[in-house]
Amino acid sequence: MLLLLGLAFTLVSKNPQADPRLKKATRASERNGWIQVHLEGTPGQIGFQHGYLLAPEIQDNLKAISTEMAHDEKKDWEFFRTAAQEVLWPHVEQEYREELNGIVEGLAARGVKMDIWDVVALNAWLELPYYDKWYDKNHGKVVSNPAVAEHCSAFAATGAYTKDGRVVIGHNNWTSYSSGERWNIVFDIAPAKGNRMIMDGMPGLIHSGDDFGVNSAGIIITETTISEFSGFDTSGVPEFVRARKAMQYSASIDDFARLMKDGNNGGYANNWLVADRKNNEVASLELGLKNVVLQRTQSGFFVGSNFPADPKLAREETTFDLSDKSNSDNARHARWLQLMDQNKGRIDVAAGEKFLSDHFDTYENKVNASERTLCGHVDLSPRGMPTWQGPYAPVGAVQNKITDAAGAEKMTLSAALGHACGLHFKAAEHLAKHPEYAWFKPVLKDMDAHPWTKFTAK
Repeated sequence: MLLLLGLAFTLVSKNPQADPRLKKATRASERNGWIQVHLEGTPGQIGFQHGYLLAPEIQDNLKAISTEMAHDEKKDWEFFRTAAQEVLWPHVEQEYREELNGIVEGLAARGVKMDIWDVVALNAWLELPYYDKWYDKNHGKVVSNPAVAEHCSAFAATGAYTKDGRVVIGHNNWTSYSSGERWNIVFDIAPAKGNRMIMDGMPGLIHSGDDFGVNSAGIIITETTISEFSGFDTSGVPEFVRARKAMQYSASIDDFARLMKDGNNGGYANNWLVADRKNNEVASLELGLKNVVLQRTQSGFFVGSNFPADPKLAREETTFDLSDKSNSDNARHARWLQLMDQNKGRIDVAAGEKFLSDHFDTYENKVNASERTLCGHVDLSPRGMPTWQGPYAPVGAVQNKITDAAGAEKMTLSAALGHACGLHFKAAEHLAKHPEYAWFKPVLKDMDAHPWTKFTAK
């Protein structure tokens, strides 16, 4: 029986066009650590293509994410599967239900046993910790770790701040190295309805996750999380659904803000940075649950490093100390302001790539790769991020993306996997020095730094 199953898997794998749903889909050869896939068609077709083409990576990603969540949230995977079924699924609209079910079907065609609740929970892994905190608080349980992991640094600039007066937008993703190593997919999606999209992402996710993407209507999107945020609305629409819908259907900054606010559940609360290449406008949408702040400009910039920008939001929805200059988020914010001022009128893609590899610590006033630098190296820091993991944790900046108006017109972005500064991370060496993170061993791999690489929607 096992031999027959193995033979069937081999035959299907060697004949990728056996199913008509795969006719327009492609998976390119790996480039500098990235895997680019082209998905096209109806929601069910796109989902099937996704599950089929990335089946081994999705299976591997589920192992990594479920391992991390069990450690960080002190809950087994079944808890999150139940939340996916009972809390999230009732608020997932039909288009994305079909795509998620398509992923399950594509996985099954490759012999991977994952059901719809695995796939929904995987898509929601960034917002489920917010639900977990809400669940414990509302069920009389002690919330052992009230803070949720913070992620990312980003900027969006235009007008007087950029070299050509048009938009430039860049982002690096901060997460654990085990999940970051797997955040290596470039999705090129041509849906039957809505805009064409090119975005980075993880295997199995219908949204980017760290939310860097370009659509054919001229909208460029990214975000950074709001630190020490708490709040969740179980009657709201999952963040991963709203993020994907906004990427797919926004044709303006107003569209984006409306789609993200509609049904906001507070999960994965972010400061969204958005650019419209058509009128060279950039915007910041700080999306709390109680406080929503939209700012925009055609000559200026917005930056993100997990700090809550609006004092009212910070006071009412977070425990964040805006005055602590030693805090990673505040130190990185200060560095962004320095870089924007120093490079006014000269910001382009090349400058942005340098920003994302920056090692200047504004608190210590010196170059020192650590958690307080834009190219985050928590693994080198004796402090550890104040609300996430601890000293020398294998977490920090894991990959980088950038584009400008000219690139976005061509549906092109540049991406660099690993630290943009060029430093490599070696898992065995790090765990030998810091055995307190031995629990990472089953899912932690080396994370080498790769060069910047251009990707274009085909």
